[in-house]
Amino acid sequence: MHAVFFDMDGLLVDSEKVWLEVETEVMARLGGTWSPAHQANLVGGSMDSTVAYMLAASGSTVPAQAVSDWMAEGMVARLSDGVRVMPGASELLDALRAVGVPVGLVTSSFREIAEAVLKGFGGDRFDIVVTGDDVRRPKPDPEPYLTASDLLGVEPVRCVVLEDSPNGVAAATAAGCAVVAVPSLLPVEPGPRRLVVGSLTEVGVPDLRALAA
Repeated sequence: MHAVFFDMDGLLVDSEKVWLEVETEVMARLGGTWSPAHQANLVGGSMDSTVAYMLAASGSTVPAQAVSDWMAEGMVARLSDGVRVMPGASELLDALRAVGVPVGLVTSSFREIAEAVLKGFGGDRFDIVVTGDDVRRPKPDPEPYLTASDLLGVEPVRCVVLEDSPNGVAAATAAGCAVVAVPSLLPVEPGPRRLVVGSLTEVGVPDLRALAA
């Protein structure tokens, strides 16, 4: 196992509820309404796809950049006060670092949002961070995980990805990585080189090594 990559929203930290709050507020500014059903359509997607969806659903003519700015500002304001780390995530990260396995954070969120999360979580615990600003094609395209692998100089096939969304799982699988899926808002089906669990408390370094082998 050459490296392990963590997704952020819904996998590393419990931020999907925060996204729902911000999306609801922004949608109200656009003159529309928002619900968990709307959010489920966007789990694991990019900011651009979220903004496009919100503009289409609301029928608003507000510029996409303005909506994106509202979203980022709302997320950073809330996340700066801290966010709950998902069960088992911190312990697994520490265990990987203890045995010298490189770890990376790979998220579709903008860098300013990721930095707000890492400020409280500890950004120095990751060897590399890849955000939505760093790629042209976000998840479910494999580019985010291929970029992370290139940055560490490792083979994707020898890496394990920890994800919570079908989009993220699709991106990791397309990149050639093994996957541990911890479904949050949407189900994830089992598959080759894929382990589906209820929580990261259910997996340890030996499990990840076996999956990568």
